[in-house]
Amino acid sequence: MKNSILSDIILSAFFFALAILLPRQAFSSNLTESGKKQSALMKYEDKITEIISKMTIEEKVAMLHGKHMFSSEGVPRLGIADIEYADGPFGIREEMEHHSWKSIGLATDSATFFPTGSALAATWSRDYAYQYGKGMAIEARLRGKDMILGPAINIQRIPTGGRTYEYMSEDPLLSGELAVGYTLGVQDNETAVCLKHYAVNNQENYRGFVDARLSERALHEIYLKPFEMAVREADAYGVMAAYNKVNGYWCSENYELENKILRQTWGFKGIVISDWGGTHSTVGAVTAGLNVEMPGQRYLGQALLDSLKSGAVSESIIDERVREILRVRYAVKPVPAEEANKLMASQPEQQHIAYEVAKRAVVLLKNDKKQLPLNLKKIKKIAVIGENAVETQADGGVGAGVKALYEITPLQGIMNRVGNRAVVKYAQGYKDFTKEEKRSGVSPYCEPDPQMMVEAVALAKESDVVIFVAGNNREIESEGSDRTTIALPAGQDMLLARLAEVNQNIVTVVVTGAPADLKEVNKFSPAVLVSWFNGSEGGNALADILLGNVNPSGKLPFTFPVNLEDNPAYKLGVYPQQLEGEKDDVFVNLVNRDQRRRGERHLEADYKEDILVGYRWYDTRNVPVLYPFGHGLSYSIFKYGKPSVTSTTDGVRVSFTVKNAGKQDAEEVVQVYAARKQSMIERPQKELKSFKRIAIKAGATENVELMMPHSVFSHWDEQTHDWAVEPGAITLLIGSSSQDIRQTIDAEVK
Repeated sequence: MKNSILSDIILSAFFFALAILLPRQAFSSNLTESGKKQSALMKYEDKITEIISKMTIEEKVAMLHGKHMFSSEGVPRLGIADIEYADGPFGIREEMEHHSWKSIGLATDSATFFPTGSALAATWSRDYAYQYGKGMAIEARLRGKDMILGPAINIQRIPTGGRTYEYMSEDPLLSGELAVGYTLGVQDNETAVCLKHYAVNNQENYRGFVDARLSERALHEIYLKPFEMAVREADAYGVMAAYNKVNGYWCSENYELENKILRQTWGFKGIVISDWGGTHSTVGAVTAGLNVEMPGQRYLGQALLDSLKSGAVSESIIDERVREILRVRYAVKPVPAEEANKLMASQPEQQHIAYEVAKRAVVLLKNDKKQLPLNLKKIKKIAVIGENAVETQADGGVGAGVKALYEITPLQGIMNRVGNRAVVKYAQGYKDFTKEEKRSGVSPYCEPDPQMMVEAVALAKESDVVIFVAGNNREIESEGSDRTTIALPAGQDMLLARLAEVNQNIVTVVVTGAPADLKEVNKFSPAVLVSWFNGSEGGNALADILLGNVNPSGKLPFTFPVNLEDNPAYKLGVYPQQLEGEKDDVFVNLVNRDQRRRGERHLEADYKEDILVGYRWYDTRNVPVLYPFGHGLSYSIFKYGKPSVTSTTDGVRVSFTVKNAGKQDAEEVVQVYAARKQSMIERPQKELKSFKRIAIKAGATENVELMMPHSVFSHWDEQTHDWAVEPGAITLLIGSSSQDIRQTIDAEVK
């Protein structure tokens, strides 16, 4: 089956390349007479008004809460179908029983496992985010789904965040561009997105009641920006309210977030649904802008009917919430139940998308001895060591997973691509963390198994090269709890040191969704890659990078710090928080979505670092890092030409050339940062303002032109409570990472 799948993938490559080059017509491209974009959701207002006039109050309220675990009620009497939700953001979850998390065991609901959020972010490509969204939408429709619960676009504030693998980046512009691409890809293909988790959901520990306290400026410039971009530029149809509070108010009943900012300022016309179990009131929620309580009806069922009868809620408010739901229902045509789940969801086209994203996601962190790509003319014995070489990552931990049709592991990928050109042998080396150990409270941070170490060392000694597959798994990085450390688990550092005693020709592959402590890895491995939780085709993509079939081009979407304590939230002592009487345990907070059942509790998260998140902190405070934001090496050499710049009333246009001085076709992600020589307000040392992935033939030179509107250089003014552009001189820093700046040029913001 795998060979057949691979053949289908290759045959579909031409059509994939054609699709990515064709112009796209976004749902949000309808223009009003004034030239402003109008949401596609506004096409059906007259029809919706007529429908609402025919509905009973009971029918209206029935639409405002979950019907089943992943559906909400339509209006059967009037021919309005239920809304069917698809969990989650990197693959369509299997069919579940109506009122539980248990799979019903269909034979046709296996899906493509797409690379997780941080892997997608490592592509730095809005175009491939679009293709990713398109693939997700195709599978959602085959499964009869209307709305995908994704993309997950919260900012990665702490390296230990349990959902870092699901989220995208520490930078709002990168996260926002990817969110726009993903959203357009989904909604151009007849499915709705649900942006999550709105907003400031940056930790899993105590997420059920933590109150994120932050400045208005940090809120808008950092944490809301990806959501704003996806709403304004891509007309996102849905938003999911987060579990936590923001500045004192639950996200599910936060009038400032849901009505004032989301609807009134950004022009959002769609629906807001709660995270599962994340609703806390009746009047407050429906008035603030919550459309659907999921998955039950504790607050927006009979309690809402009672509130209407008592006069606590007006019917006009309920009508508005129903109108917003019907806009989405009319924009996304339902799939008849008899047509859903008839064809296997995972098809060659989507599998090929997963491969194309995966190969651009792999990040080459170091290649000191030019050890990569592997030369199979000289290498005849390959040792692959580490359980992550054979572990699948589509499922695990708490939260969304994928019932993957297949998943190529690193070992499978290497064997597929090496074939009979070399002997590939495997040793487990260490034992991965299991669900059972997690439930038992066992720590994943332990010494390696002695017998496994002996076997691995013996294999390393007799081999020409060691591919050590290290990192985390989906039990360690999990929804519901943050990690307590970024150390590698299972004694991997100790094992690697022993391997290096007998064979110094080591390539370390780090399987992870988040930053890891790689100081020891750097000591013993001349070559290091990050391969992420990289989807159904992740093993093939990795092998193609290792063997040089593909030139590595992934870039880090977040900083790898030298030490965890260098992270600003840790450095300033505002994370982790500790509740009195709580165990200080790595997995104490599993599934704390139901903390309300233990009584109302309060805990504040002080965002003391303000706008200095990620590389903004490290650069501004001159804190050394292990690997910087935007870093990623290639087998090729890129030479950046001298830039030119033009400042107009519309913005700043910068032009330069990039030459591929290598012998292999390659892709580079050019990055443009801006620094202010003088400013009236506090600013980071530099900030990402533009980027572009470009493909360059061996020996060729490409002209690059990037237009940055003045709005890109704006800041949030806390006096006017609005965006403002400070005119003046800036320096543009052009390079291959935030710390690999190749050219600089001065410009003027007008």
